[in-house]
Amino acid sequence: MAGHEIPEPADRKQVADPLSEPLPVEETRHSCDPAFRHGVVVGFDGSTSSERALAYAIGMASRSGSGLIIVHVANRLPTTVWAGCEPPVFVDVPDHRTEVLGLELACADYLCDVPWVLVERGGDICHELEEVGREYSADAIVVGSTHGIVGRIFGSVAGRLARRARRPVIVIP
Repeated sequence: MAGHEIPEPADRKQVADPLSEPLPVEETRHSCDPAFRHGVVVGFDGSTSSERALAYAIGMASRSGSGLIIVHVANRLPTTVWAGCEPPVFVDVPDHRTEVLGLELACADYLCDVPWVLVERGGDICHELEEVGREYSADAIVVGSTHGIVGRIFGSVAGRLARRARRPVIVIP
């Protein structure tokens, strides 16, 4: 019939024309376990300040009835240390510390009352903590304070994270 179109069902998939350009593929990270949505993200590297931050985050997660997302950011070093004056490129350094931390946490009695997951990332600590917080729609990010000369020279992770994060950041001394 001229001038009359039959509407296609809404659940019918559109098939792309083989001669047209391919449709862009949306890049997404792995989906997160829904049990940890709106949980508490905590940065953990095994240091004394990160252990205090973990203890605070455990209490916060148990009081709110949410999950705990423990994040360990693996080391990345600039290649310019070895390559001289080439543009800065970051190289992943094998970091088996996450496996050790995971075993320690799995054996810990203080984590048995809270559902938790250990996430390993590589890169800038502030960026990765905020990214994990975004992925899990975290209610807060808990970090330990940085002590020492490195934190004074380059700025502490807690300070940089508090300035750029889009969710509450709790710094434990």
